[in-house]
Amino acid sequence: MNNIRSKISTFINYDNKFYLLKCKITAFIQKRIYSFTYANFGSNSIIMKPIRVIGKKYISIGNNVSILNGARMEVITKWNDMEYNAGINIEDNVSIGQNFHITSCDNLKIGKNTTILGNVFITNIDHEYQDINNHILNQNIKYSKTEIGEECFIGYGAAIQAGTILGRHCIVGTNAVVRGIYDDYSVIVGVPARVVKKYNKNNNKWDRVIKQE
Repeated sequence: MNNIRSKISTFINYDNKFYLLKCKITAFIQKRIYSFTYANFGSNSIIMKPIRVIGKKYISIGNNVSILNGARMEVITKWNDMEYNAGINIEDNVSIGQNFHITSCDNLKIGKNTTILGNVFITNIDHEYQDINNHILNQNIKYSKTEIGEECFIGYGAAIQAGTILGRHCIVGTNAVVRGIYDDYSVIVGVPARVVKKYNKNNNKWDRVIKQE
């Protein structure tokens, strides 16, 4: 039995080492290729394919960024003859799960050391819909400042809507639908999302936030 466990452990370690080596080689190659197509592409960063990107030259990727497969990143610089000064800035040490979707027609930043799980959507865009005789996608778009603070954790399937500003070290729960401005050290959950906990520096504890009726 011990011999079998030893062989399994050796195989797992070998497989992990091979995967890490593959990632390092991919990051090395991507750095040299993507540096010419993205606004910035940092060292030791990797984007797993398949991926769909619109507006690479307006997207900045920091150092040690990992984006898993299925990502869709879109920078909108023109819509219905309106032009926008837009960009996406993903800072250092950000880890992003599979099927990530981000759209921007302004400057949208994801702060350093942030972790984003799979199937997360982030945008600073809303579509106009008031003209019932015109398809929504043919109507204008409007933007609201959206920003993800440093050291945030965004749970699986969350939707970060236009006009959302997350402070430092905010935690967003699974499948939360978030819109608004949130203080540092907030735990945000639900549909629509609300703050349920905040870190209290006076007692060094995460205190529950009582819902106001």
